[in-house]
Amino acid sequence: MEKDHLEILLEDIRGKFDLVLEGHDTLRQEIRGTREELGEKINLVDFKVETLNQKIDGVEARLSEKIDAVAADLSAHRADTESHRTGYQVSETRD
Repeated sequence: MEKDHLEILLEDIRGKFDLVLEGHDTLRQEIRGTREELGEKINLVDFKVETLNQKIDGVEARLSEKIDAVAADLSAHRADTESHRTGYQVSETRD
């Protein structure tokens, strides 16, 4: 009788152990799937950041060119304005 009782107990333990192993396997699969999904999302974010960086670099280059052009125009305007100062003189006359 004790032997039957022990076998039943061992079979019950074995069944519970199998359930634990199945649970671990399920968790492992879920973790693996989540890791793959997260990796894909990270790759997408990396792509978007790289694309945005390239756009920002392009905008920065164009803006720098425009600023340089405005600076050159301003410098030319100042030089032109200063060259006209000597030609025009205002004098005050007292009557």
